[in-house]
Formats: sequence, structure tokens, C-alpha cells
Amino acid sequence: MTNRSRNVAIFIFDEVEVLDFCGPFEVFSITGNQDESKPFNVYTVAEELRPVIARNNLSVNPHYSLRDCPPPDILLVPGGLGTRREMNNTTLVTWIKNCAQNTELVLSVCTGSLLLAKAGLLEGLTATTHHLALNDLKKVAPNTIIDENKRFVDNGNVIVSAGISAGIDMSLHVIAKLLGREQAEKTARYMEYNWTLGS
Repeated sequence: MTNRSRNVAIFIFDEVEVLDFCGPFEVFSITGNQDESKPFNVYTVAEELRPVIARNNLSVNPHYSLRDCPPPDILLVPGGLGTRREMNNTTLVTWIKNCAQNTELVLSVCTGSLLLAKAGLLEGLTATTHHLALNDLKKVAPNTIIDENKRFVDNGNVIVSAGISAGIDMSLHVIAKLLGREQAEKTARYMEYNWTLGS
């Protein structure tokens, strides 16, 4: 795994929160730029290969659809108002569940945790989400411990973050976890992002 780029699939959908997916996209995409190591191959995936209309009408063209998405090593599910609709999308929930069986890490940002919960991936784990969606997560994931005070929670192969900008902190934590603290600090410094190790 260390001798090749890890595939990072970022799922996007209508009404996805922009920074939820763009923040992690930036972190993973620029990691290794300074030494040209390119440890991550980052791409977006949507249910269908058509423009996705994110929050505030930002139009985004996904790289792949669910049907032709390269197998991810890391799957990231962001949040946004669209998660409430996608929670009832059995095709998507099944895809997330199936992907998770073969990935190194599954990540969620904000209310992306609701989709992980619907896929059964938070059973018996600890999680967090956007502070305005904590009660929603408690309803969807009654067997999950909700930590309202963490920016992100690392359960080993399932890592979830709180709302919006917390996805950047979580992504830098993943860089440190996989590639070491020095690489994460280089990435944060390049982004001019004030980051310290920890949750």
C-alpha cells in the first residue's frame, strides 16, 4: 500500500456542503506536492455521471459514477442538507456498505455520519457530527456513543468529524496517521491552515 497512491473517493450529491468535500479534497490532493510523492489519487464520485448541485448552487462535475468508480482505499462521505434525502437511497447506502468492506478507511464529515449510520458502519462505535444534527444522529444510530465535544473521532478504520471545517482537521489527522506527523504539518503549512495534532 505504501508503494502506490491510495485511491481517495469522495462521494458528492445534490445539496452537499461545499467545504465538507472541498476541504478534504484539498488536503489529500496537495499532500506530497512539495516532494512530488503523490501518495493519494483523489476523485469525486456521484450516483450518476451528471453535474451535482452543491449548497448555494455550486455546480460540480463528478469524476465517476457509482457504476465506474475505481475501488477506493479511502472513502469519504461528506454532509449537507442532501444527506436527509440520501439516507433513504438504498442504492447509495448499499454502495457505501459494500465499499466499506474493502477500504482501508471510511471517513465522514458533518452529517455524512448519518449515511454511515444507515449503512450500519457506526454500530458500537463512537461518533460525532454537526452540532445541529446531534439529535438526528442519536435517532439513526441508537447503538453509537455520541461525543459532542470532539472535532473528530478515530475508531481505527472509521473516522468521523464534526461539522464543515472539522473535515480539514480530520483529513490532516489521517495524513498523520498514514504518513506521519511531519507530512501532515507540511500539508497544513502549505495550506496556511492553523492545525495541531489531536481531536
